[in-house]
Parts: sequence; C-alpha cells; structure tokens
Amino acid sequence: MAARVTPSPSASGQQRADISVVAPSVRRGSGGGLGSGRVPIVRNISEIGQDSYGRLGLSHMTIAGSVMHGFKEVEVWLQTFAPGVRTPIHRHSCEEIFVVLKGSGTLYLASNSHKNYPGSPQEFPIFTNSTFYVPVNDAHQVWNTNEQEDLQFLVIISRPPVKVFIYDDWYMPHTAAKLKFPYYWDERCYETSPIKDEL
Repeated sequence: MAARVTPSPSASGQQRADISVVAPSVRRGSGGGLGSGRVPIVRNISEIGQDSYGRLGLSHMTIAGSVMHGFKEVEVWLQTFAPGVRTPIHRHSCEEIFVVLKGSGTLYLASNSHKNYPGSPQEFPIFTNSTFYVPVNDAHQVWNTNEQEDLQFLVIISRPPVKVFIYDDWYMPHTAAKLKFPYYWDERCYETSPIKDEL
C-alpha cells in the first residue's frame, strides 16, 4: 500500500496536504486459482462482465471467483432472474447464502439428503431485503415466481469452485443426479488457463 501526499492551496490561501492511499491489486491466480492478471482491491461493479450462459432470462456476474480470480475460501455472484426463470433442482457440497436485493420469488428446499432422493420440497417465500441459506448437499431450487419484476440477489458460496449435481425432478435418486463441473461460468477459465498448483 502506498500513500501519496500532494501539497495544494486551500480556499483561504493556506497550504494543505491532500493524502491519497493507493491499494495494491490482488494477484489473480495466487492461491491456486486458474485466472491470470490482477484484480483491483476496489472495483466498479458496473464494469464487471455479465453473461446469460445460454439461459434465457439469466444475468450472472462473478464478483469474486475461485477459478476466475483465485479466491480460495468463498465465491460471490450477482444474479438476476427475469420473471419465470429458475435454477435447476440441484445440490452441492458447499454452504450457500443469498441476499435478495430486489424482487420476490420462491426457494424450494428438500432437506432430505439422508433419503435416496430429495422428495417433496418445502416452499419458502423470498423477497427484497430477505436473506436465506442452503445447507450443504440439500437439494434446492430458486425460482422467480413473480410475474411482474426481476429477482436479483447476491450469492455467497463456501468451498469454491462449485460442483453441482443436477436432478430432473424431486424424486430422481441422488445416485442418478448429473454432475456439472466445471459449472457454466467457470468453463471458459478451465478452457483457457492451465491448472496451477496451490503452492
């Protein structure tokens, strides 16, 4: 970190010192991630790329990623679902926390991971300024059931990169769920970057 002191005259003609602190960038890929280059400590979120990854009505932005930026402990996404858009029924071996920024919808959660299949899910309404979490390996689905407006939320996951098991329905056996790894937003990084050792 570096501090810069710049002398400048004040409105009354007296000298004053303007101090600006310049923070270093975090090196992408330091920590085992696959990305390369530098990630600034402070970024303008409107300058971060978004993509639908072929899913109509989805906008996904990786704010802090394991594969993309080299983060080791958590990953943060900003997602927007148009009315009617939903995730597949899925589970993963990481904790997941959501913060709803705008809109409303429904969380479907089957906390029956000890059974052979997810079973009938519980329904939880989600809404602006609500937060919810999904326990490790619980099958779930987030759905924008509001026909009038987009659903937007921050997603924080532990233990990245995420390995997702996708179900065709709530009664599909756990052993038949299909592994999707790397997940859609990590695929390009794996295609273009060599795998690096954590050390």
